[in-house]
Amino acid sequence: MMLKKAGVIGFPINHSKSPVIHNYWMKKYGIQACYEAIEVQPSEVLEFIGNLDRKGFAGVNVTVPHKVGVMPLMDDLSVEAKKAGSVNTIIVRSDHTLYGHNTDGSGFLKNLFENKTDFDIKNTKAVVLGTGGAARGVCAALILAGISEIALVYRTKQKAQSLAQSVGGNFNLIQWDQKEQVLSDAGLLINATTLGMKGFDPLEINLKNLPQSAVVADLVYAPLKTDLLKQAENNGNITVDGLGMLLHQAALAFQAWFGIMPEVSAQLREIVLT
Repeated sequence: MMLKKAGVIGFPINHSKSPVIHNYWMKKYGIQACYEAIEVQPSEVLEFIGNLDRKGFAGVNVTVPHKVGVMPLMDDLSVEAKKAGSVNTIIVRSDHTLYGHNTDGSGFLKNLFENKTDFDIKNTKAVVLGTGGAARGVCAALILAGISEIALVYRTKQKAQSLAQSVGGNFNLIQWDQKEQVLSDAGLLINATTLGMKGFDPLEINLKNLPQSAVVADLVYAPLKTDLLKQAENNGNITVDGLGMLLHQAALAFQAWFGIMPEVSAQLREIVLT
């Protein structure tokens, strides 16, 4: 029997933590499979995706810059992928067709509820910083979960309009320099930009207008405790780091491929951080 394979495709890809996560679970649950990071250039995507089934893949994760480009290559797309306008997980189905899914947003929500079990999403206004792929996935999940309003803070108006149009729902588009003015009635603040990440510019924001009851989430996980999360802790807010989302979105992909929902444990968090 051919060893089942899974992996993550991107360009570049050597920074990915996904092999560490998935190979840990495969060993833990006794699954005869392997997971690898595969560098695929944009010119090679069509050929690579077309050969997934023949090469024995259960599926692959998709990261930058291929999340949008693989969409037309799918036989079918999940509601989450359609709303997010991007695919981060491809499942090779038993009938050899390809199913494009997006687990980013669901992974974010699982991580959010793990940190605040009584979070009332239907009566909450969220402030989302950023309009890129990560913001799309998170906004799609929030809208599907019934959030009352999203204040989408943009640096490029066109990208914000495009996101709001494709996701659909109650969006309020806010210019970047107005972001602090919309915090006063927010129940959830999410940084979905690369600002504050190691090697990138800092995220400059003052949280003095943010209610203490609000939850603050950062999708950045390097560093694990960003300046935003430190400021939020000092403000008395519950904080949610980006590593939990990474692990939970990976767990949903693992379940789709192998039929087991793996545990997101403290031990795994430690392994990924080392």
